[in-house]
Amino acid sequence: MSGSPRDRIGVIAALRPGQPSLAPVQQFGLKTCQVHTREENYLTGENADRLRDESQSTGVRITALSAGWSAGPRVWNLVEGPITLGIVPPAWRAARVAQLMKAADFAARAKLPAVITHLGFIPEEPLNPLFHEVAATVRDLAGYMQRLGLEFWFETGQETPVTLLRLIQAVGAKNLGINLDPANLILYGKGNPIDALDVFGGYVRNIHAKDALYPTDPMKLGAEVKVGTGKVRFPEFIRRLDEIGFAGEFIIEREISGEQQARDIRETVGYLETLLAKE
Repeated sequence: MSGSPRDRIGVIAALRPGQPSLAPVQQFGLKTCQVHTREENYLTGENADRLRDESQSTGVRITALSAGWSAGPRVWNLVEGPITLGIVPPAWRAARVAQLMKAADFAARAKLPAVITHLGFIPEEPLNPLFHEVAATVRDLAGYMQRLGLEFWFETGQETPVTLLRLIQAVGAKNLGINLDPANLILYGKGNPIDALDVFGGYVRNIHAKDALYPTDPMKLGAEVKVGTGKVRFPEFIRRLDEIGFAGEFIIEREISGEQQARDIRETVGYLETLLAKE
């Protein structure tokens, strides 16, 4: 991607039907973002048209739709997480697959290039029947999205890097990619994000600029912190991304709210600009 370092920096924008969704992006003086929603009833043709028109009128480029799921429970920890998150739990899989297909229809109509989701705690064992169920489900979803001209990206965190690579190879679809959240690998205790690039670096399409500390309570996630103050080691991380030829976007995610969130995002924009200018 050509242009200034700031052109590669964005934020996550919540899909907000009936009001501008991309205003927060402009608030930070940025021109790129991911749009996120977990609400199935937001995924309408009317809202897709509105988002497409807003992107065109503001000049804000949307790299992907980050789609969650409204069906079933969602517990973001190390205990109930494996039985509640993503498309791994059989009880909620069909409903969540249907919502991801609806998200794909929305993304295609809004002229977005990709859909992102958390797949959940993918089984680590290659011979686990549940691993093959998940692979078959992802293959169906990837085929559906490919027919719509979309890529399907997996957000990291709940699986080790080698397990995610194993899944991608087992599925075998050409439109698969990774939305690498380096903090999530740390929060879930699943890996070092710099070393992870040796495993699946060729599939990385977008980065979540987020930082974290490793878990110290084995029942809970680690702590998310402001970029540059955690264990990601962003200067080294960005150098390694440059070495493997990554030229995509860094989408800032700060999982707090209020004025402190806004201050941290602004500071992170400046921090990333400085690091990217060096590469």
